[in-house]
Amino acid sequence: MNMRNIIQIIMAVLFLLFCFSCQKKETIKESNQNIKEVTAKEILGNPKYRAISFGGYRQTSRDIQPTVKELKEDMRIISAMGVRVIRTYQTKLAHASNVLKAIREIKNEDPGFEMYVMLGAWIDCENAWTDNPNHDGENEEANAAEIKRAVDMANAYPDIVKIIAVGNEAMVKWAATYFVQPNVILKWVNHLQDLKIKGELNENLWITSSDNFASWGGGEDVYHTEDLTQLIKAVDYISLHTYPMHDTHYNPSFWGLDETEVELSKKEKIDKVMDRSIAYAINQYTQTKKYINSLGVNKPVHVGESGWASMSNSFYGQGGSKATDEYKEGLYHQRMREWSDKNGISCFYFEAFDEPWKDAGNPSGSENHFGLFTVDGKAKYAIWDLVDQGVFKGLERGGNPIVKTYGGNENELMENVKVPTIKKLN
Repeated sequence: MNMRNIIQIIMAVLFLLFCFSCQKKETIKESNQNIKEVTAKEILGNPKYRAISFGGYRQTSRDIQPTVKELKEDMRIISAMGVRVIRTYQTKLAHASNVLKAIREIKNEDPGFEMYVMLGAWIDCENAWTDNPNHDGENEEANAAEIKRAVDMANAYPDIVKIIAVGNEAMVKWAATYFVQPNVILKWVNHLQDLKIKGELNENLWITSSDNFASWGGGEDVYHTEDLTQLIKAVDYISLHTYPMHDTHYNPSFWGLDETEVELSKKEKIDKVMDRSIAYAINQYTQTKKYINSLGVNKPVHVGESGWASMSNSFYGQGGSKATDEYKEGLYHQRMREWSDKNGISCFYFEAFDEPWKDAGNPSGSENHFGLFTVDGKAKYAIWDLVDQGVFKGLERGGNPIVKTYGGNENELMENVKVPTIKKLN
């Protein structure tokens, strides 16, 4: 074969490769064009777009940031659960930007992949996290930087970021080391709304703040201020938090067994207290919505956080209210999802994975154990049924396949489940 023939063959092969590449790009382009871009208005309250709170931290310190590769593992696991919206909490560390990179990479590999983000911007008062916080002022430099990064991310990933939340439990007064007054949140919400009007942010991007139900007026009158009223009018929707589990210790009016329930089986007793726990959460939601409506405001109200820990060595554990274990967590998750789906309410269930950094000095502390998965990727009782359905087949977390906790042995799990104390309820 002479050199001319060889060159012709090489040119033909290169041409075929070029044509194949063009065809592949056209296929991806067509696939992308066939995917309808959805907005926050269409996502929130739609049970097809279930939501969850997400922190991908696997170590006992946030100094070790999860990698994009690790976050891609998590996004695929979360997607397999049927979740399509996640919530992050701050923009300063690499976590949020890496989450967005991870989702973008998966979408490039699979144009049909859907995952949207409620992007959190952390807000602090002046001198936050010191012995002398000034709750009437703000850490303006840090807060402005958080908001700027959130804006930049929303503009860089408009197909992914659908919501910006200004602050996380930033107004509730028990957040004693950092809370701010509503006028600070209002200032930054108005700033973001102005950017939308100017065309510097997507007009369909929704702006909110995610806070305790009381901070939105659903509790004590001390929160009922003019600034809060103006904030309620300024946001696109209300994102409230409700945690009956914490109130099994702090306000146990609904917790414990009625004397008439003493003869019930163990599971029946637990069903009763968990029914009352869900009713307690629903009441906080209802009271908040009622207050907002009393102001002449009719806006969507969604649940920005609600969850139940599977372990505690303090107030909520076996030596306390006996609230925390995987069985009760599973019941709460199931009933919260059923209620929110039925009523067109989004619930950013707290949370996807256990995060050991939250109470690093106390491994058995409740804050480390709100996840539906353990750190090493075991599915807790709440989602054993998904393991049975095979939705996690082929997926891993940190090299570990997704399997059930307790080896799937419910009898063994129930040995760690304690019945709350008998108590006459008013």
